[in-house]
Amino acid sequence: MKNIKIGNVILQGNLILAPMAGVTDLPFRLLCKEQGADLVYTEMISAKGIYYNNKNTEKLWEIEERERPAALQLFGSEPELMAEMAEKIEGRNFDILDINMGCPVPKVVNNGEGSALMKNPELAGKIVKAVSSRIKKPVTVKFRKGFCGNMVNAVEFAKCMEENGALAVAVHGRTREEYYSGKADWDIIARVKEAVNIPVFASGDIFSAEDAIRCEKETSCDGLMLARGARGNPWLFHQIKTYQETGVLEEKPELKEVIQMILRHAKMQIAFKGEYLGIREMRKHVAWYTAGYKNSASIRRRVNEVENLQQLEKLLRL
Repeated sequence: MKNIKIGNVILQGNLILAPMAGVTDLPFRLLCKEQGADLVYTEMISAKGIYYNNKNTEKLWEIEERERPAALQLFGSEPELMAEMAEKIEGRNFDILDINMGCPVPKVVNNGEGSALMKNPELAGKIVKAVSSRIKKPVTVKFRKGFCGNMVNAVEFAKCMEENGALAVAVHGRTREEYYSGKADWDIIARVKEAVNIPVFASGDIFSAEDAIRCEKETSCDGLMLARGARGNPWLFHQIKTYQETGVLEEKPELKEVIQMILRHAKMQIAFKGEYLGIREMRKHVAWYTAGYKNSASIRRRVNEVENLQQLEKLLRL
């Protein structure tokens, strides 16, 4: 597996855990790292949140040495504020600063942030230029195919990001309008790859090792960014890596192994966020982990009543 160079950061492989709000916190990143993720991303962090010393930001940017290399993802729409906040946090324990220009959530988009920036490539370019000129750490950008069906501009947008100092781009093959519906357009990622000279990460519809290899072939991308496919399935990194190196398709883990992982994840979550919040956050993870397993529907039904680790252990004693 070839190394990927992003500025002064060298990735030892091409499997990347995408930033996902409410998912890619420290415990989940560590589990994915153990399974073979070559780069992990934090949840997105608001530049305004840093400026106003929002207390919720602290947990979002806590990065441990053992999960590095790690990318911290920042979002905002004001070039000067983004640059100032990037400079303010540069000393923290991350390797790459990523700028989010793909988030489709209304409260982000209505603020002119996230994927709304795809409607204004000039402003997006100014943000990247301001940030990359103020910090030494490499700056990357994550964006989408376009804002809507009438505005598919990923190729031009990628060129603009490169011209303004981005050292890699990640492209999700859907427009903002599509959210996560329909099928990801890998062809647009292939076109971005042809158009720029920096590493390109492909995102969208990578749910299995076969998907990953097909995506590599169809897009010629440098890196594969796993998002929804990794929820409840940190093993996906190991499965893809095994398939890349040996051509062997690993079986999905047995339910017993899944339960062991859930309990380990829960203990890490509690240690990180306390039992009250940790267990409540585990409810969605349990639903993702157990999806598709025989007799697991009752677990998903009852997990929303679980309030502590003891109750979770009792529920999982099948």
